[in-house]
Parts: sequence; C-alpha cells; structure tokens
Amino acid sequence: MLVEEGAVTVEVESESGGGEGAAEGVFFNPGQELNRDITVAALRAYRERTPEADSYLDATAASGVRGIRAANEGWDITLADTDPDAVSLARRNLGRNDLDGTAVHQDANAVLHDKDAYFDVVDIDPFGTPIPFADAALANARDLVCVTATDTAPLCGAHFESGVRKYSTVPRNTEYHAEMGLRVLLSAFARTAARYDVGVTPILSHVSDHYVRTYLDLSHRATDANAAIDELGYIHHCEACLHRWTEKTLLPESPDACPNCGEGVQTAGPVWLGAAHDAEFVGDVVRELTGEMGSAERAERLLERIAGELHEPTHYDQHKLYKRWNEPAVGMDEFLDAVRDGGHEASRAHYGGTTFKTTASVAELRDLAP
Repeated sequence: MLVEEGAVTVEVESESGGGEGAAEGVFFNPGQELNRDITVAALRAYRERTPEADSYLDATAASGVRGIRAANEGWDITLADTDPDAVSLARRNLGRNDLDGTAVHQDANAVLHDKDAYFDVVDIDPFGTPIPFADAALANARDLVCVTATDTAPLCGAHFESGVRKYSTVPRNTEYHAEMGLRVLLSAFARTAARYDVGVTPILSHVSDHYVRTYLDLSHRATDANAAIDELGYIHHCEACLHRWTEKTLLPESPDACPNCGEGVQTAGPVWLGAAHDAEFVGDVVRELTGEMGSAERAERLLERIAGELHEPTHYDQHKLYKRWNEPAVGMDEFLDAVRDGGHEASRAHYGGTTFKTTASVAELRDLAP
C-alpha cells in the first residue's frame, strides 16, 4: 500500500503499528507520524542553527520513511537496516520520490564505526530500547543524536529489573512515570557520551503515545562531558504524601524518612536533573511546522506546552493530589494561579491535562490549594 506523509509518498507492506491485526514484515507505524513530523521540523531548525550539518543516518530505517523525509529536506542520507527486505523497500521508496540516498544492509553500529563514514546527525528509532546503539552513535556522531525509546515500562520502573539492566540506574515507578522515563534515558545517554569525552545538551524532549523522544546536541570537549555529568543526581520520593526532593550528586545520602510526613522514602537514580529542552530551539521548531504535516496542529500544541514548561525533574497530577487530600479538584487554571500567587513558579506539563510542574513542595501546595 502507498502512504503519503509530509511531502513524500512511500510504499509500506501494511500498517504494522503493533495493534490488533498488525502485519509481520517491514515495520511501519502510522501512529509515529507526530514523531516524524517533529523530526522534520527539528532538522529544519537545527540546520538554521548549525548550517554545516548535512549528513543524516537513519539507523533503523525499516520502510525508510523518516530518512526519506530528511532526504526531501536536502539532507545527505544513509538508511541502515539488518532486514534485507527493509533495505529493498527503502531503496524503492527513494526511487519513488526521485531522491538521492544510500540504503545499506548493515547493522547501524557497523555503519557508525566505519572509518570512512561520518554523520552529522544520527537518528535512533528502534523497536524497544535504543541502548544497543548508544555507544556507536555518541562516539561517532558529529553534531546531533536523536533518540526514540519505546520500552517505557523499564524506563519508568514498572519493569524494575529490566530498567536496571538496560539503563544502569535505579528507576522508580512513581505517578510522574513519564518524567522518570525521560530522565532515566537522558542519564544513560549522558553517561555513555561522557566515556568518549562528549557532552550532551538536550534541546528538545517529549513523551508521547508510549514513547520517549529526545534530541541531544553534542560537544566534543571533555569539560562539557564533565558538565553533563554534573547534571546527574537522585530523586527521593515519598509514596505516602508525594513529597520529593533531589540531590545533584553521584554519592547520594540515604534518607531515613520523609521530612514531610516521616514515612519511608524511595530513591531513583542516577537520573538527569538538568533541563530537558531549550525553549528557544523549541520555538524555532514550532516555526518550522508546515501544512503538509498531518500532525502539525497537534505538534504545535505539544511544542508550545514544552516551551513554557519548567525544568523541574518531576511533575504532579493535580487530580491525584486532591484525591489524596479528600477534596474535589478545582480547575487547573485556578489552581496554578493560586500556586503562583503564593510566590512559586508553576507550569503545565506536556504529558496530560492535569499534570503540572512547580517549585513548590507538596506541603506548600496543600496550603495554597483553593
């Protein structure tokens, strides 16, 4: 079947997004159009920021739709896949759109370690964890690494042992599971990059439709790798009252009890405690959204929410707070205005309609809540 996406038309074997009746064969997920639309807008914005960047590797290409859309934007693309059927399909799709590009039947790690190859941008969008590609990408990409992780249960601690194994951290399954998953992923990539004296700066991140997506700007200086490591630390979380606090350190204290209610505390980490986006860059990405993108309106709403989001490493769910307080919830705008009037910063989080970030503690929220 033929699918039009953005300004290209690609052949896919069927819509294999993983739902009921999903087909075997070369994978194509129509539900990832938002992800790919934002990728195209981010590549446009990044080229304005880094005009010398021109080569792009789609490390797990499948049908090739993401890389082909990059080629249509003028990027010098390479599509890699270990499935020969995927490589054949990607080549046909390049020809169908009259676009130049290279499709290789090779593992992306081998492509990245080829001494004669170089890539300014490496895009990792596998099925499941991106960790098998992290070392090769961060050691060899020049400017930008884009990462999707769909194994959200290990990332957020719902599958605890798997999360520990894959990401070399202690994830915790809290009510801010989306933020936990993002910060576990950022921590793993920051630590991996630092082994190669590479510093990472997340310039855009979002958690949407059961996946985590981030764009990491790279700096090939050991001092910047050190600075990235300095953004790592631990989150201490009380399940009883939802109080939480952070430590930017690699040697955390072990709290005996929650300082707010005296109950036991869980600790997660090391996780990324720094900013997960650059508001200026996110604004640039918004301006690069165009009408041929099928998810342009949704992407604009999402990105504008992210641009205004605080850099706090956890978020609250307002409804869960009111339920714990045994009171009916008020409107979100009224609630956030009350928090701000109390002298604290507050912003909506992009994960849902009742999630928010704030500099206020849970005890202060309780006192300020209308």
